[in-house]
Order: sequence, then structure tokens, then C-alpha cells
Amino acid sequence: MQSFESWDGALLIDKPKGPTSHDVVDAIRRRFQIKKVGHCGTLDPNATGLLIIILGRATKLSERLMSQDKSYEGVVKLGETTDSYDADGELVASLPVPPTTLAELNDLAAATVGDLLQTPPMVSAVKKNGVPLYKLARQGLEVERKPRLIHIYSFQFDTYQEPLGHFAISCTKGTYVRSLAHELGQKLGCGAHLTELRRVASGKFNVSEAIPLDALLAGSGAELEKRIIPFLKLVEA
Repeated sequence: MQSFESWDGALLIDKPKGPTSHDVVDAIRRRFQIKKVGHCGTLDPNATGLLIIILGRATKLSERLMSQDKSYEGVVKLGETTDSYDADGELVASLPVPPTTLAELNDLAAATVGDLLQTPPMVSAVKKNGVPLYKLARQGLEVERKPRLIHIYSFQFDTYQEPLGHFAISCTKGTYVRSLAHELGQKLGCGAHLTELRRVASGKFNVSEAIPLDALLAGSGAELEKRIIPFLKLVEA
């Protein structure tokens, strides 16, 4: 197979549910025989949407591209708490949902807008003494985590039909949206967890410009090449 190691730039992928961000990188590397491939900003396996894949020299821009602000759409389910704060985790509590309106959800969401200190959840890839927290969590351990400063630009629910609320949020990198869902449930007294999450934008890039992963892998190298955002254009991003 022809090698495309000379490619330098980025691809915008619409990640499906299931694979990890690393799985996506590995699939592209193997399918097109590209030596240097990386991604900018991890998406959890069950999250979908925009994943920026970087090739060749563009891997040097990883930190810069990851630092850009993000926008998401998602669904919160009230009344159920999981240990990971999302649908991947084990159910740890189930409580009746109190009478709640869309306006009340938006009041709680609006209270988080601005600067916020957020503690990473135990089920996360953040490392403690070199060990990912999720590995410690699997051992039944809980360790102290340092809060991180994040910023929420906007957080609003569009619809609510018990027990599901659909929302849109814009925030800085490193924001755990599932933690916001968990905290909202705590404030309502019934618990909650994130059931769906889709990244719709990262910096100036939008998922509307992305290609589904399956379509990319089914296409040719020439088709992939047409979708590469050149290195110099990324420098200007």
C-alpha cells in the first residue's frame, strides 16, 4: 500500500459512539499507513462528534489546538446517579424526580456560567502519581484531586420532558460536562447523569465540516488528501 507519511495537516472526523479517540487514531494510521497521527481533545467512547485528527508535522500543534474552546450538545437524565456521572458507569442511586420545569433547569445551568473550579471525577483519564484515576476507581479507591479552573460561556436547556433534558453548552477545554450533569442532579436532590454528549465545535472548526469515520475509512487516500486542512492554515487557526 502507498504510504502517505508526507501529509501534514488536520482532518475533521465525526466520531461515532463506541471507539475511543485512540481507536480512531489507530484506525486511520493503519488504514492509510501514516506514521505520525494524533488527536486534539479526547472524546469518551460513548460521546460523538468533532474529533480533530492531526497528521505529520501538525502533531506539533496538538497543545495549541487542544487549548481551544469547545461547544457540545447533550442529554441529562434526572433521577439516576452513576459512579462515572455518565451512562458508561454503574448505577449507584435511583430517586424520584421532583416536579421540575425547563425554567428551573435553566436557572441551575445559568448559575454555573462564568469561572468555575471543577474537580475531575474519579472515573477520568487524569493521572495521580502517573496512574489514571479510572484505574484507581476500578480498585475501589478514591484519592484527592486538585480542582481546575474552567470557564462556562453558556449553558442552556432547550427542552425538558421528565426525566430527560436536552442542552447546549460552550466552555473552555478540560471541562467535564458529565460533572456538571451530576452536580445539577445533586442540587435537585434526585441525582442525574449524562446520557448523550456530542461535540459540535472546537475553536473555529465545526462538526458540520467533518466526515464520518466510517466514510473516511471506506474512501481512498486521494479522497482523504482532499480533506486535509493544510499545516499553514492550522498555524493561523
